[in-house]
Amino acid sequence: MPAKTLPFQQTEYDNRLLMVRTSMAMAGLDAMLITDPSNQAWVTGYDGWSFYVHQGVIVTQDSDPIWWGRNQDTNGATRTVWMPDDCVIGYADNFVQSDEKHPMEDLARHLDALGVQNLGVEMDNYYFSAKAFSTLLQALPNVGFADATGLVNWQRTIKSEAEIAFMRKAALISEKIVDGLVEQVEAGIPKNDIVAEIYRDAIRGVDGAWGDYPAIVPLLPSGTDAAAPHLTWDERPFVTGEATFFEISGCYRRYHAPLCRSIFLGTPPDDLKRAEAALVEGLEAGLEAARPGNRACDIANALAAPLEKAGIERGARCGYPIGLSYPPDWGERTISLRPEDETLLEPNMTFHFMPGLWMDTWGLEITESIRIRENGAAETFCNRPRQMIVKP
Repeated sequence: MPAKTLPFQQTEYDNRLLMVRTSMAMAGLDAMLITDPSNQAWVTGYDGWSFYVHQGVIVTQDSDPIWWGRNQDTNGATRTVWMPDDCVIGYADNFVQSDEKHPMEDLARHLDALGVQNLGVEMDNYYFSAKAFSTLLQALPNVGFADATGLVNWQRTIKSEAEIAFMRKAALISEKIVDGLVEQVEAGIPKNDIVAEIYRDAIRGVDGAWGDYPAIVPLLPSGTDAAAPHLTWDERPFVTGEATFFEISGCYRRYHAPLCRSIFLGTPPDDLKRAEAALVEGLEAGLEAARPGNRACDIANALAAPLEKAGIERGARCGYPIGLSYPPDWGERTISLRPEDETLLEPNMTFHFMPGLWMDTWGLEITESIRIRENGAAETFCNRPRQMIVKP
């Protein structure tokens, strides 16, 4: 087998593992089962499209992590994780989607052999089912279980310089996608044709940064449909007199830098232009508030003031941490930029600052991916005009 080419130096993985183990010890856990694929990749380097079946990483306090999954995926694990091959174990294919047995029965045997007494599991993520948990409970009656949702996620909030470098490459791809949209979107062009161009630019990438698949598909509702923030696309053409927001992200080595912009075909109405002005003013104020020592809520409150002055009410949070992610979400599911969140901002925290406006009959998105600097206002990963794009 060829030598492994890991995304990061071994010292980076060693540091990540130390942080996870320290948090486990504070929670009284002698072992943890990591099922979130983003967390698996962050701790071990594992990268494969296999998260539709049960898999995970077992972390203990005194030995290398173990990657556990479907037998046919062990070849991918041995090629992508930093651990030696004997730390990769698989279960037989007759466990997959079976009504008679469950993969967690196999996992339970390994956990029992390790002598696990107190196990942390990620109870609230997309990849750990109620059936998985009930099977573990039944198979390991003498093990204490604890909800360790977010334990690994919180270790990821402050990025290393190597991670920041990956996000800057992702940002270059995001810029390329948006530049292509500005050039290509015209009245009469079917939406699916534009999405094909988005994917072309996203996957081809830029010089020095090939494109990986993003954790969220392109979102691009138009007109009154833009009141709904999570619609995708169909075959209908773009129409003069409508705004379309485009929610996209470049992705490099699983790292994201989302960038949302809105395009209006024709002459935008005055109420939309007033909303744009208030949104941009709020964005600028939020970027100024995004400083170390301030709180997550300070960004949200700075954004809110110009919007409230303009008579615009929005009830959603306006941002979340970003970095390494797999489908179905490029957020890290920890901090939220909203008035209730008083988490202190620290250098190299990274967020998608995304104060989208979704009103009854229209929608508008102008967003930035940002890094908290050591001093001063936030750095924006992308460098494109912070405005609604008008194409007469």
